[in-house]
Amino acid sequence: MDTTGDEQLFELLYDAPTRENVVHFLAFDDRNPNSIWSCIQAARENARTIREVITTPMWKELNKFYHLVRTTREHPLRKYPYDFCARVKLASHVLIGVTDATMSHGEAWHFGRVGRLIERADKTSRIVDVQYYVLLPDPKDVGTSLDLVRWSALLKSASALEMYRREHGRIEPRKVAAFLILNRQFPRSMRFAIVKTLDSLREITGSAQATFTNRVEQLLGRLCSELDYATSDDIFERGVHEFIDNFQGRLNEIGIAFEQQFFRTRPRDVYAPVGGASALEDPDGNRDANGGRPGARPAGCIGGHGGNPMPVRVLDLRYCQVTAVAGRVGEW
Repeated sequence: MDTTGDEQLFELLYDAPTRENVVHFLAFDDRNPNSIWSCIQAARENARTIREVITTPMWKELNKFYHLVRTTREHPLRKYPYDFCARVKLASHVLIGVTDATMSHGEAWHFGRVGRLIERADKTSRIVDVQYYVLLPDPKDVGTSLDLVRWSALLKSASALEMYRREHGRIEPRKVAAFLILNRQFPRSMRFAIVKTLDSLREITGSAQATFTNRVEQLLGRLCSELDYATSDDIFERGVHEFIDNFQGRLNEIGIAFEQQFFRTRPRDVYAPVGGASALEDPDGNRDANGGRPGARPAGCIGGHGGNPMPVRVLDLRYCQVTAVAGRVGEW
């Protein structure tokens, strides 16, 4: 419950944190917006509204995913939920793979990738933050088989055990935390997710490397730079919890800025069509030769430069939400 951040809602809905209550709350409770069932329902509904944007294989895999969770919900888990969780993770991986293989890597794909990677960075940071302190052993347990099992479980929860062992071999707490935070090649590390998020954002806006055209790129660029030049010693001197707490706060700030930049409608964001019959004035009353604001792109376009607001793309928003909520299921 600490990992998902839903302990307050759980306490409102359930009397005791029993195994059955926790599993039902996290997997199937539609009163919990972060449950697997709630996420897959939202992903499927959003995908339905943009059916013309996604590919047929994507829609089919998402439907299989939905019915997998629905069927299991109707026939409650018995003793062990492991098989169900493994199937959910596999379905998430398949959906991501089908998306990458069958959809053009244009604006819509990059919007979806941004949603998925921000979600992944957040979930990895939560796993490290909570598990790192829960798993810190008593001095007498250091180096024992129990200690090894605990840290192996942490790596497995992030699908990182095999890659960690290939790179570092022996499991050591400091190296485990550093691997999940700073690794430049592992796709579930916090740094990797943020760097690739910025790459996709630049593909959407068309901005050059080492520049920014909006607040989101500025915030992401700063965070990337700090992660690029951070070391494990820096993190541990500051404190792992303090470092991750700051990271999550900045991730929230990035999410808010992203919504304001791309998906929030304001009067000045509505541009007149080029050559349109009805021209719109900007706040200063200016018009251009085409009957619109000076330098404005046609309504419905995206990819403005120089810090100009970008008109809303509802389809891109829906697709971003599809991949974000489906990604949330896979990360859990």
